[in-house]
Amino acid sequence: MMIRLIQNELYKIFSLIRSYIGAVLFTIIIPLILWGYGKGTSHIENEISGSVSDMFLIEGSPTNGFTAAYFIMNFFWVHVPFLIALVGGDIFAGEQANGTFRIYATRPISRLSIFISKSLATMIYTLVFVLYFALLTLGLGLVWYGGGDMLVFHDGILILEGWDAARRFVIAYAFTFVNMALVSAIAIFFSSMVRNAVGPVIGTMAVIIFSLMVSTLPLEIFKGIHPYMFTSYFSNWEQAFHDPIPWADLFRGMNLVLANIFLFLGIAYIIFRRKDILS
Repeated sequence: MMIRLIQNELYKIFSLIRSYIGAVLFTIIIPLILWGYGKGTSHIENEISGSVSDMFLIEGSPTNGFTAAYFIMNFFWVHVPFLIALVGGDIFAGEQANGTFRIYATRPISRLSIFISKSLATMIYTLVFVLYFALLTLGLGLVWYGGGDMLVFHDGILILEGWDAARRFVIAYAFTFVNMALVSAIAIFFSSMVRNAVGPVIGTMAVIIFSLMVSTLPLEIFKGIHPYMFTSYFSNWEQAFHDPIPWADLFRGMNLVLANIFLFLGIAYIIFRRKDILS
């Protein structure tokens, strides 16, 4: 029964035009950025060559598909939440606005099953979204510029072999998915409270922007709470390219993000369970 419910929710999600807004935007923008990246990397190559020419002999171009994907990820992780919230914010509010819950919730299906199926379907959509983002950034980047060793500037210069860079990108995208799953959970939380899908999107972005501001402001009064702000770990994917990989820091951040996911989903379920479908 649960599988059929999830399939039904996935059908609803992927039948909505708004579910493809992010994919369409990325399909247009990322190739343009990759094209512009290729046109404007001469100064980057000169800087890299000048930095390491005394220590290494560089053959070919130090910029490739790996560095292009790393470059794009630094700019897009903060913009992706809005596109994720478009779907998560509609998952409950959309049916409330259409009045379909009055029929849906009176069927012999528990509200817990309905909530779980909608939440899992939203997480599956989030995973598909991140995988498509990875396909465009890393996959298209490798096709366009090829592979090779990857140079990372962190406490000096770190040179990663192609196979090692690919492994680290898998880790980076995995942690990116967990962070975006939290965005979906926040959107579901707001969606369970209202009838209009616009409110959850605005509410989700407001929470993220507020948390991001607090976690990045270099003020002494906020430093004590920085480790407890989930946005402090939205860029933790970058740690996958450190040497050695700080697994303890990565999992500490992931545990806090996971705790926030369960917190928002738990509160959302309580709200949904008590919701009056007749009013």
